[in-house]
Amino acid sequence: MVRPSPLYKMKLQGIYPPIATPFNHEGELYKVKVFHNINKLNRSGLAGYCVCGSTGESVHLTAEEKYTLWGWVAEAAAPDRLLIAGTGVESVRETIALTNKAAEIGYKLAMVRTPHYYKNLINNTEAQVLYFRAVADQAKIPLMIYNWPQTTGVDISVEAVVRLSEHPNVIAIKESSGNLDKLKAMIAQVKPGFQVLTGSAPTLWPCLEAGAVGAVLAFANAAPYACITIWEAFRRREAEAAEDWQQRITPAALLVTVKYGIPGLKYAMDWNGFYGGVPRLPLIPIGDAAKREIEEAFHELRG
Repeated sequence: MVRPSPLYKMKLQGIYPPIATPFNHEGELYKVKVFHNINKLNRSGLAGYCVCGSTGESVHLTAEEKYTLWGWVAEAAAPDRLLIAGTGVESVRETIALTNKAAEIGYKLAMVRTPHYYKNLINNTEAQVLYFRAVADQAKIPLMIYNWPQTTGVDISVEAVVRLSEHPNVIAIKESSGNLDKLKAMIAQVKPGFQVLTGSAPTLWPCLEAGAVGAVLAFANAAPYACITIWEAFRRREAEAAEDWQQRITPAALLVTVKYGIPGLKYAMDWNGFYGGVPRLPLIPIGDAAKREIEEAFHELRG
């Protein structure tokens, strides 16, 4: 029988950016810019960092590059920040290996996406439950399920999440679909203590109001203080302020998470004093018209 991890009671409240991966002009990992970004983020009220998630272009990274990035961010991060490693890949075997390597480096939580290559075989509750249980049984740190059906084409069912919430080493889910009704159903049905986080900046405030404990937001790479402002308004029960800031960030968030994706987000980071740089091929930088659109949307979200 699997014993609960000593970290299974960790609290995941707050805002976590899934760190964008900096590349230099030769397409290699760019250490100095990793430290530049983390040092700037350390001065904010973020709760921690997720490294090698979708925003970090994890599907474009080798295992060795993931180990390197995990090490660099762990070295640069403020000591009070929770470190989350994106470790999910298609097979149970490799996901376990990556998760346990992240644990050795000092990461406290693994974010594991739904496998999706064989969609017709994995897009059902039984297969999803088996995958995450198999990983959790051998993982040295707790798991956070990661659901982003817009990209993977696989949408983990509420039933699967409810069943997985009973596993002592599965403690949370990052629900990035933006489906508020689904998020509410999870919150209502999962085991007490299981934590639901949102991955959708355009619905951050409604998700917090519905009971999400925090958020893992790509948008926070470019505008961390705006995200933190909504979080703090939520904590202080200042609904009017939270709604106001939600309206302010939504157009910009939609541009860099839905319309232009990672290339747009990286440009917004450059515009806002962080280092975004270029994505790794086959992703390509955005054009001039898109840049102007992002600059206008982020005009009041500087810093």
